[in-house]
Amino acid sequence: MRAIVISRMDTITGVKRSPARLVIALSVAAALAVFILYTSIAGAGTPEISPSTLGQHRGENVLLVGTVVGHVDGDAHAGGMHFRIKDDHGTSAVRTRILYSGSVPDLFRTGRQIVVEGTLRNGTFVAKPGSLVTKCPSKYTPAKNT
Repeated sequence: MRAIVISRMDTITGVKRSPARLVIALSVAAALAVFILYTSIAGAGTPEISPSTLGQHRGENVLLVGTVVGHVDGDAHAGGMHFRIKDDHGTSAVRTRILYSGSVPDLFRTGRQIVVEGTLRNGTFVAKPGSLVTKCPSKYTPAKNT
């Protein structure tokens, strides 16, 4: 009786393919998938904070969330715009001075909730140009009962 030998041959080139190459390729692909998943979940490391907790993050790049209060002074395109924000919720009396340059959303005004990215420097939050975003007020108001 003859033993039948089955070998893995590439049908086009006639060369044996090593199963080790497949294992290595799959291992590299799995490692890459894990890295991409990790960076997409944990990579978004910019903390979102309120003015009352900003003092704990001096020198760090943060997303500052709050409500615009008082007057808005200056020009965002020439020298910078100055305004203050307070916590959205709570009873904190902390007001944070913001220096912002860049495009200003149409919905920006006193009383509007905003998110801005930047760093606290010498008591003033210096925002990254173009990072100012207003929150949509319709998403944060209770639905009307009809």
